[in-house]
Amino acid sequence: MKITVNVDCTPEEARAFFGLPDVKPMQDALLRQAQDRLSAAMAAMDPEAMMRAWLPPGMQSFDQFQKFWAQMAGAPPRKEP
Repeated sequence: MKITVNVDCTPEEARAFFGLPDVKPMQDALLRQAQDRLSAAMAAMDPEAMMRAWLPPGMQSFDQFQKFWAQMAGAPPRKEP
């Protein structure tokens, strides 16, 4: 014997029927926190901030970085032994 019961209700009604808690306020708070963190991470994607993070401590300014590359470009080629 097989019995099928179809219930037409919204997720909120099903949650209330089974006595499950409403997690919408918690989801909204977590989503707000995630959005704030994502916004802060996007602000850290500033090119100058990224260069500061990637370069060694002795080469923090872009001028020093340019001088470094100029020195590397003007260096004599290495001789193979």
